[in-house]
Amino acid sequence: MPPHPRRSRPAHRFRFRFPLLRTSAVAALLLAATVLPPAAATASSAPPGDRVLVFSKTAAYRHDAIPDGIAAIRELGAQHGFAVDATEDATAFTGANLARYDAVVFLSTTGDILDAKQQSAFERYIRAGGGYAGVHAAADTEYDWPFYGGLVGAYFRTHPAIQQATVAVEDRAHPATAHLGAAWQRTDEWYDYRSNPRDRAHILATLDETSYKGGAMGEDHPISWCQDYRGGRAFYTGLGHTKESYADPAFRQHLLGGIRYATGALQADCRPERGYQPLFDGTSVAGWKQAGPGGFTLDRTTGTLTSTGGMGMLWYEARELRSYSLKLDWRMAGDTGDDNSGVFVGFPASDDPWSAVDRGYEIQIDATDAPEKTTGAVYGFQSADLAKRDAALNPPGEWNTYEIRVRGERLQVWLNGVRINDFTNQDPVRSLRDGYVGIQNHGDGDKVAFRNIRVKNLPS
Repeated sequence: MPPHPRRSRPAHRFRFRFPLLRTSAVAALLLAATVLPPAAATASSAPPGDRVLVFSKTAAYRHDAIPDGIAAIRELGAQHGFAVDATEDATAFTGANLARYDAVVFLSTTGDILDAKQQSAFERYIRAGGGYAGVHAAADTEYDWPFYGGLVGAYFRTHPAIQQATVAVEDRAHPATAHLGAAWQRTDEWYDYRSNPRDRAHILATLDETSYKGGAMGEDHPISWCQDYRGGRAFYTGLGHTKESYADPAFRQHLLGGIRYATGALQADCRPERGYQPLFDGTSVAGWKQAGPGGFTLDRTTGTLTSTGGMGMLWYEARELRSYSLKLDWRMAGDTGDDNSGVFVGFPASDDPWSAVDRGYEIQIDATDAPEKTTGAVYGFQSADLAKRDAALNPPGEWNTYEIRVRGERLQVWLNGVRINDFTNQDPVRSLRDGYVGIQNHGDGDKVAFRNIRVKNLPS
């Protein structure tokens, strides 16, 4: 976008609870159930905020790391502002009691652990917007309950001996994996699953079966994923068998990110994703060209491009796009939300960045301007749905994901999996039917990072 005077930032909320549980009927239930059953849980002394229930009942194999896992989640809650209750008492699964929690963590549960009435209560909780985080043997649980099988994503089949392996990180924007490099070396018990969840869940990380012995799923071996499921949010990680895992900072951050996604404290695009080809993979800017002053700094360690100076634009000159879905991850580097950048689409090839302003369209990144010039807007033409935008937006310092879908003269924008803008070009000077894409470096002091820029062709 062109330079503009700075404006004070609106007071956005970045922590959102699931909405449908806050009905008058449930409010009455909340008044009737202010505590768990006496035998069911040990309360946390964490500060008020989100509340998480850790459930670790086992009816088959019992992992000796469960106490370490509970302790780690309590510590994470105390450090990051969410309260933690822990229980192995299935009577905690009532509608009134579950309504107290933003997410339920199934920590290495095994076997048949809930009766039909408790299962129904948990299904209603998820359908009303509740959160689920499954850890390791949560996939070795409730094989005869189809709803749970869909929620966890895949059931456990077998595993080889504990050993070191390479985890390949596919999504480096999700809060559970944003802190990781492209490859993560660690020792754990590596599960094979009865099915591959890729077509119904968003894969965060996979196992490289060439890096260890005994894997049986082949080249595509998901080990961590997330999904929107029947109205709720679900995260699962196959990691966490060993006691040592819960003392490992990288794994603890992985677990924390998954829990914060499940509670709704942080947002992510957890729709299934197939068929995208990289335009920027974090290692090279081959095919890209800078137009105008300033530029982008490439950090191969983090796989990011960070804007510097300007006003200019880095555009992908290797290929003109027609009818496509463009996805990319972006993050404001500052803590005020006053950084400025954008994504240009539908402009002609040019070494002048203003050609993109005058002949294309910009999907804005800037939380501090007028509605038609702020994050999610088609700059200067159409505001995003601000209520949906605010609910989907992560705060400065956290990663966000845009999907920009162009078909004919229609331009749609998704933020972290939520559609926030739907615009149709009616300007005879511009056309979205073909053109190039680029990312903006707005000016000194504006630091916005990008990574994992990818595209998929769509039917015309």
